[in-house]
Amino acid sequence: MSASPATPVPIRRSVARVLPGLPASDGAGVKLTRLIGQPALDRLDPFLLLDEFRSDDPGDYIAGFPTHPHRGFETVTYMLAGRMRHRDTAGNEGLLQPGSVQWMTAGRGLQHSEMPEQENGLMWGFQLWVNLPAKDKMTAPRYQDIPPQDIPERDLPDGGRVRVIAGEHDGTRGPVQAPGTEPLYLDVTLPAGARFEARLPDGHHGFVYPFVGDVAVDGTQRAATLRRGQLGVLGDGGEVHVAAGEGEARFLLVAGRPLNEPVARYGPFVMNTPDEIRQAFEDVRAGRF
Repeated sequence: MSASPATPVPIRRSVARVLPGLPASDGAGVKLTRLIGQPALDRLDPFLLLDEFRSDDPGDYIAGFPTHPHRGFETVTYMLAGRMRHRDTAGNEGLLQPGSVQWMTAGRGLQHSEMPEQENGLMWGFQLWVNLPAKDKMTAPRYQDIPPQDIPERDLPDGGRVRVIAGEHDGTRGPVQAPGTEPLYLDVTLPAGARFEARLPDGHHGFVYPFVGDVAVDGTQRAATLRRGQLGVLGDGGEVHVAAGEGEARFLLVAGRPLNEPVARYGPFVMNTPDEIRQAFEDVRAGRF
């Protein structure tokens, strides 16, 4: 009798690159840290940009992001502290408050603003840009305003908790499902020394970003420690194993299906060809957004 074949050991994803954020500004001078969309990491298909904004100095954020256009991708704003008001030319309006998410599909184009609704105190959060497939770039704009209570949160076996913003983790589905890129967006909090495991779809690109404390990513090829403010780009594999350091840790785990399509990008427009970028500028000038 022949022996049963051994069950293959899942390949745990290792950290392929570690990148510090770069100081930057956007909008009307809002100070922020740029993690994706900087010279060392122009994009991580399907992700085009990741910014963290964090300041308790009103001079760093009070001017906000006045009305500006977008076409061809999605913006995801996740607030940790502070209040910001969204308005757009499709008639949508929403208040970003601590724990809430705004997922905006710009599609064929709209103009929007994001302005602080506070004059002092901490403003803290993230904005992620997610590319759209070529077939969806000219879809109708869509806006999802997701309050904190609509984001499911689960306790973890080792302590801590996970908020599922997009995709699915361990049977819990987030409020956002985007078929074009099938994103997973998790906010994980761990007490000192606790561990967290997640399965990422094969082929998805992903990253870990600790914004409180330090974490260790235990990959099959190597283990890596990420300090607060360092972006860890994940290599190939399936599972991700993350452990908190000596203190509490909180991190983003984000992944998405790469599109493997050409990218033409200029400012607030992300298309597939230079001609499509020129058309976007013409459409804005003609008032077609």
